[in-house]
Amino acid sequence: MLWVKSFHILFVVTWMSGLLYLPRLYVYHAQADDEIGMERFKVMERKLFFGIATPGGVISLITGFWLWLGYGFSGAWLHYKLLAVAVLILYHILCLKYMIDFKKNQNSKSHVFYRWFNELPVLVLMAIILLVVFKPIW
Repeated sequence: MLWVKSFHILFVVTWMSGLLYLPRLYVYHAQADDEIGMERFKVMERKLFFGIATPGGVISLITGFWLWLGYGFSGAWLHYKLLAVAVLILYHILCLKYMIDFKKNQNSKSHVFYRWFNELPVLVLMAIILLVVFKPIW
């Protein structure tokens, strides 16, 4: 089971790196004003989303479910962790929506919006780490 836990941690890191960097690309993309730069950001966003973030997220969920089956479902902390994971999944889907908007040249958000949007996964990750490490009893 330690192998599964190790791979779970590895792919959570992979998923989070994508979720942290993708909105940063959106910041720069929203500021771009030349066609070559905008096309370059579209390629970078697509590769990051489909090549790193999505596989990392899928494998994180698979290994997390495997751990759940192996260790069982115990404690309210796990309910909160799963809620936080659901927030990350929704965030991931929202990143896809914004990427599609950029692809279609229909982005309506400013770079300032994306700067704030970029902070949400940090807060959720912090909550998940604290829940996993301390496993509070409520």
